[in-house]
This record gives sequence, structure tokens and C-alpha cells, in this order.
Amino acid sequence: MAVIYGKVKVDYKTKNLVKRVQPHEIAVINHADLDEVAALSLVKARVKAVINAQPSATGRYPNPGPLVLIKHHVPLIDNTGPAVMKLHDGQTIEIRDEKIVVNNTVLARGTRQSRETILKIMECGKTNLQVSMEKFVDNTLFHAGLERSLILGELQIPQLNISLQGKQVLIVIRGASYYDDLAAVKSYIREMKPVLIGVDGGADALFECGYRPKLIFGDMDSVSDSVLSCGAELVVHAYTDGTSPGLERVKKMGLAAKVFAVPGTSEDAAMLLAYHGGADLIVAVGTHSNIIDFLEKGRSGMASTLLTRIKVGSILVDAKGVSKLYSRPGGMTPVLQVVLAAVFPLIMVFSSSTLLSQLGRLLLLRFRLLLNI
Repeated sequence: MAVIYGKVKVDYKTKNLVKRVQPHEIAVINHADLDEVAALSLVKARVKAVINAQPSATGRYPNPGPLVLIKHHVPLIDNTGPAVMKLHDGQTIEIRDEKIVVNNTVLARGTRQSRETILKIMECGKTNLQVSMEKFVDNTLFHAGLERSLILGELQIPQLNISLQGKQVLIVIRGASYYDDLAAVKSYIREMKPVLIGVDGGADALFECGYRPKLIFGDMDSVSDSVLSCGAELVVHAYTDGTSPGLERVKKMGLAAKVFAVPGTSEDAAMLLAYHGGADLIVAVGTHSNIIDFLEKGRSGMASTLLTRIKVGSILVDAKGVSKLYSRPGGMTPVLQVVLAAVFPLIMVFSSSTLLSQLGRLLLLRFRLLLNI
């Protein structure tokens, strides 16, 4: 294999590194079970190679991150050990096969991953997933019992400057395929003009697509300084005891923010905020909704998500994966045939009832979002 030369950028947190790394630099990370979103961010940053101090795939579950790098021809030198984290930003190194060389001295050795080696580990991950799922379900049900009163009961909702009452709200989360899904609903955004809410890095995603969030919500750990200062209303996600590490960053920047204390993920809290704010419809892009999503986030359960979906489900449209409808052979024709066949008999019923006509309006909005019209 050819020797790879380059300058490095080093960070224990991949989401912080991708903000700093320059094209054709070598990314040095410390990220066990590399997730898909992080891998795509590294690809988008156009890194020359990735050196991971930890195994990018442990085999606990079939995480797709390493395969994303391989598919995009980004060399991955894996499980090199902690020595590589002592490298300094801007330092020039060489990658010789599986060796990390600095000044002609071998600093560390790892595994040069290939499509074959990653697929083999992913197969083990599929086998082990059953065990992970059992633990995940047990943990979800256990914590759902503990958190149900905190989420399904009365919440202390901060008084917002912007009104959500009777409006449609689009919540953008930095999950898998978030960028493509956001692009897929652009006609919905253009026509319906929903209130745009970015959850942490989702606020940057809105800016990348040419939109300006009205409200930014979350832990404030992955949104950029420039977007955080864009003039949007800021609401910081806090622990149930009221402590909020994210509030410190906001204050240091001289910005004002409100605090919303509720258990669970920031995307769940954002949905609850919109729901209690009187939103007529919530459209969510980039959500985490399955076991792989949550294992990639390092969470052992999804109690808050289960409870939140129960509470807001009547007005929630989850647009995750909607972009994939447009990339399949045959276009939208099969989808149109199935959906129209199912919807047409309901039209006559809805037209004869005031109550049902309101339900029909919600169905129509979801239908138009699905078809991007």
C-alpha cells in the first residue's frame, strides 16, 4: 500500500474535530463503534485518512460508520491505542501500511480496515444484536416507569418569545440522512412556512440548506458559534434538577437563553416544547428512532422517546428517510398508486363530517409531505 503523508488534527470528540479539520488532513479520533453521522461528517470534511485510537467496530452491534468511510475511499487505520492521541494539531506523520510513523519512529500500530474486514465484524454485530436488544428493551421499560410522570405529566414550559400556537413546526435533528431528508421536504417548507427549530447540530443543517432557524434547542454542544449567534431564540435542555452545562457556553458568548428541564434526549424535549406550545403539526427530520440509532448515541434505552411519541404522536410526522423514496427505481409511481388507493375511500367519508374533515386536513398535510408536493 502507498504511504500516506499528512498533517493531523486530533480530538477526543469526533463532532468537535470535524469543525476544525481541513481538507486533506488526517483525522485522529478516539471513537469506539464509529456512528454513521460522525463518519459522514468526516467524509464531508474531505479528510485524507482516519486514525482511530479505539476499534471503529467492536462487534456489539452492526454500526455502519466504518463502512461509510470505506465506501468513500477514506483509509481507516483502526484500534491503534492511546499513543496517537498525544499527537499535536498540525504535526506531520506517515501511515505505512498499519504503522503510524513520526520522524521515522513507529508511534503506534493498528489494523488497516477493508470492506471485507468491516463486513466480517458487522456480521458478528448482527449476531450480538439480539443480546443488545434484550437489554435495550428491558432498560427502556424500566426507565419508562420512572420517567412517565416527568414526561406525561405537567411540565414547566418556558415562556417563548415566538408563538407556536396553531402553527406547523419543523424540527431538525442531526441524525442519519438528515441533510438529504431536509432537502426532500424543501417544497413543504416553501409552501407551508413552518416554524424552524434546530436541535443542536440540526441548526447548522438548516443553515447549510439555506434556512434560518427561529429557535435553537438542545445541549448546545454541537451547534457552531456562528449559528448560535444568528439571532434565533435559544432554549437550553437541562437535567431534571435544573442544572444545564450548555447554559454556561451560551452565557460565555454573551447570549440569553431560556431553560427547559425534562428527562430524555434533546430531540424528545424539542417535540414536547412544540407540543405544549400549541403547535398544530410537528414535522421531524433526522430523528433517532430505532435501536441502532440509540446504540450509536451510546444510550442503553429509549424510554423518553417512547413516552414522547405516545404524548405527541397525534400531531407528529416523522420525515426520517423520506429522501429514500425518491432514489428507488420507478420513482414515485408505486408509492402514488398505493397511497391513492388507500386514501380515496376516505375522502367521501371525511367530506361528510366536520370532525373527520379536520382529521382529513392532517392526513392531507402528511400526504403532501410524503409526496413532496
